[in-house]
Amino acid sequence: MPLDLELSEEHAALRATVEDFARKEVAPVIGDFYERGAFPYDLVKKMGAMGLFGLPIAEEHGGMGGDYFALCLALEELARVDSSVAITLEAGVSLGAMPIYRFGNDEQKAQWLPALAAGEKLGAFGLTEPGGGSDAGATRTTARLEGDEWVINGSKAFITNSGTDITSVVTVTAITGEREGGKKEISAIMVPAGTPGFTVSEKYSKVGWNASDTRELFFDDCRVPASNLLGERGRGYAQFLSILDEGRVAIAALSVGLAQGCVDESVPYAQEREAFGNPIGSYQAIQFKIADMEARAHTARLAYYAAADKMLKGEPFKKEAAIAKLVSSNAAMDNARDATQVFGGYGFMNEYPVGRFYRDAKILEIGEGTSEVQKMLIARQLGL
Repeated sequence: MPLDLELSEEHAALRATVEDFARKEVAPVIGDFYERGAFPYDLVKKMGAMGLFGLPIAEEHGGMGGDYFALCLALEELARVDSSVAITLEAGVSLGAMPIYRFGNDEQKAQWLPALAAGEKLGAFGLTEPGGGSDAGATRTTARLEGDEWVINGSKAFITNSGTDITSVVTVTAITGEREGGKKEISAIMVPAGTPGFTVSEKYSKVGWNASDTRELFFDDCRVPASNLLGERGRGYAQFLSILDEGRVAIAALSVGLAQGCVDESVPYAQEREAFGNPIGSYQAIQFKIADMEARAHTARLAYYAAADKMLKGEPFKKEAAIAKLVSSNAAMDNARDATQVFGGYGFMNEYPVGRFYRDAKILEIGEGTSEVQKMLIARQLGL
């Protein structure tokens, strides 16, 4: 039976709507936010009003009742213009809302999801710690149960959406006990913003994603109700691994958007910019470079489509998600480098989007699982 790679009417309409929003609303203003390192609250509000933060969340919880692929399409279109806005949406949904949506009880969903799905509030997930990135199992943050409260101590690093004015909750992984054999029991616990003992650092000074919010978090005898446990006690790490599989498909879509954005910017520039009496696009060296860029974006898109298709069918997709994340982040980095080369000296100027793309691309090979981790996962799925 032939594969159907055509978008449904609903998905096509969504893609076109977000593309229009990105071009008309995001593109004209995001450069200023980026240079100032300012969070684009107005754009987030508009995305919330469009329903983007609630795309894969059921209507009964305030969402749009769509699927995860719809979120991926939105991320791709946003990232064609800017990755700071795209990662704010990606983290807000896949890391902020989805853990509550997937593992929360009815009371927790009712309390947190409507505002998160509407984009009125943002959620975050604290997994990474200063002493452990890829080795997420090396968690040191602890949470001990005292009466009807969890008492949390420790710190988290590189947490997106954790310190904005509209951040409402951060879910953190913490050691809540010890299993047989001395292994850590890791659970996920929700910490509302503003809880005493929960401190958010100043914004990091970053290479890229300058208009997104990324902070370090500190917990000093931070007390939250025992009912803030998310999902089963001791299943926090396993829960987050499943969230990461979904998130990798989303990051792959974002990466494809950046890769395609590099093509979008390079083609008209090559047609207009002249050197030695002719448009640079008339020279085969530039033609081949841009052709390679388009081929990378196209191939990476097929990879994330395939992973999303398996995910929506309820089939195992861990390997496909890892492949999509690996291929797409490589494409983004390669295309950003080539686009900068096509633009020459202007590509090194922040006033041109490709300069921003170049700064934003590298983190895609690191965040939500490094390229090395993706290769490790692929090898494991092959039985190695």
